[in-house]
Amino acid sequence: MDLSPSGVLELARSPHGKKMIRYTLVSVVSVIVSQIVLTIAFGGFHWTARSANILACAVATVPSYELNRKWAWGKHGKSHFWKEVAPFWTLAFIGLAFSTWAADFTESYVQRRHYGHGAQTLMVDFAALAAFGVLWVGKFVIFNKVLFKTHPEVLEDEPALDGRTGIPT
Repeated sequence: MDLSPSGVLELARSPHGKKMIRYTLVSVVSVIVSQIVLTIAFGGFHWTARSANILACAVATVPSYELNRKWAWGKHGKSHFWKEVAPFWTLAFIGLAFSTWAADFTESYVQRRHYGHGAQTLMVDFAALAAFGVLWVGKFVIFNKVLFKTHPEVLEDEPALDGRTGIPT
């Protein structure tokens, strides 16, 4: 892989590079949504880290699925339950289990050391985020090679889509 500026720019302009950029941006949206929900539920409402993280993951998975499927991978039409929806939610639940374990472990750790609630909230947020970061690359490979597999020739001539209707312009 050419990591020179021109090599990176060339990759970013390729169909695969565009998909990677879109996946990354969807992940940013998902992280923002989940971190807001987690911070409000744990930091504001004083839920347990486990309960707050479950809610945060459930809420963030809905826009993540839609944005990944339609925008990052350019799939349109009705979702196939067994080929797309169930595997996506399975991956989401794997992430949920791992991030919940990390958040719960961190909550126990910081409470035993008597950290203030603000520090506890930041550390629980970071633990959940780090857990998802570990799984991020693996999910891209699974989405790209299995779940939302597309043909490169379709992506090269991809029409612009109307942001409101999703119909090619």
